[in-house]
Amino acid sequence: MKVKTIQTCVAATLLALSAACGLAQAELMIKDGDVVGIVGDSITEQKLYSVYIEDYLLMCQPTKVRSINFGWSGETVPGLNGRINDLLTFKANVYTTCYGMNDGHYTQVTDEIRRIYRENTQKMVKTFVDSGAKVLVGSPGAVDTESFKRASADPATYNINLDCLRAEAKYVAGEFNQPFADVHTPMIDTMKQLKAKYGEKFLVCGGDGVHPGPDGHLIMAYAFLKGLGLDGNIGEFDVDLAAHTANVTGGHKLVKIDGNAVTIESTQYPFCFFGKPGDQNGTLATTEFLPFNQDLNRLILKVTGPDAKYKVTWGNGSKTYTADELKAGVNLAADFPDNPFTATFLSVSTQVQQKQAAETALIKNLLHSLNASVQYLPDAKEDIAHLTDSIKQRDEKLAADARAWVKPVTHTITIEAAQ
Repeated sequence: MKVKTIQTCVAATLLALSAACGLAQAELMIKDGDVVGIVGDSITEQKLYSVYIEDYLLMCQPTKVRSINFGWSGETVPGLNGRINDLLTFKANVYTTCYGMNDGHYTQVTDEIRRIYRENTQKMVKTFVDSGAKVLVGSPGAVDTESFKRASADPATYNINLDCLRAEAKYVAGEFNQPFADVHTPMIDTMKQLKAKYGEKFLVCGGDGVHPGPDGHLIMAYAFLKGLGLDGNIGEFDVDLAAHTANVTGGHKLVKIDGNAVTIESTQYPFCFFGKPGDQNGTLATTEFLPFNQDLNRLILKVTGPDAKYKVTWGNGSKTYTADELKAGVNLAADFPDNPFTATFLSVSTQVQQKQAAETALIKNLLHSLNASVQYLPDAKEDIAHLTDSIKQRDEKLAADARAWVKPVTHTITIEAAQ
């Protein structure tokens, strides 16, 4: 890479830091009734990180919001600006954006690449802000250091390009006083740690080096969920064994205490993972090095009692803790990845993926064509408007169906003295 290019990337980073100076820690961006538009290229259209975001908003936090997948394969920020009226049709209150992978053109970064990306990101953010929405400006992710194979750039060179675009996205976010989601840095850091443990063939960013598998998409979802300002509190269960009492907080209701068994009904789920440790085709392995559970998935059990050690059984799993550990609180979501919520959570997630697939068909195949047809069929404006309303109503029905999939889960925690 030329010295000038390195210097300009450093300058962009400094500008980003300067623009972001004084911005508060991420505040909650969403409220009841909001519509969240998840915007990006083919990585968004993969319907993985976008599904994880919708899963979390649907099942893990109490605010009732509606999510829409606006991914478009092969898109750049200029391409998004060309179809942005499609998105505005749905009147989202919050947008998350993830561009840069295609904007970098899979080559060494240049001043021209950075300029085009920055100026079009400014145009995109301004359009959304002018519509009355908030924008969580996301950076591009990363390419895999093993599987990314391009004659025009090796993985290290292209990740430098993407890091420069990350700095540009951060600068634009600060310029418009909007929050920023750094997707690139946690992907680079977590990928390095996963490969160090499981080998270079652990492909965080997918077989083509660009489109992540579930493990990489969980990192992306983490960055956006943090950027949305979600506090990660799923609930707390406080149990006093001597008094035979329990208090629960969050979306949970105490059903009964029967001896050493506490039964609870929950409408707020912990985020649940799939796969096995070391499995690059699941999400569980990523949690070894990504603080998802710590930051976003805290379902805390606290127990006071007379014994030194206790065996806690939840679902099909058991784990032994000291009395001091339980008094301080343990995170059930982290310690019991296979838990009473897992089957329901993954079932709802599958249906969310199908919902987002329907949104892609509605928006890419129908709405975009309708909007493009207006200039050629001026006498059909009313008919086109009616069809557009039908698409919006269908998407609202999809969202209502998704919320109906989330049923209360009744589960029991058994706490026994351990030898």
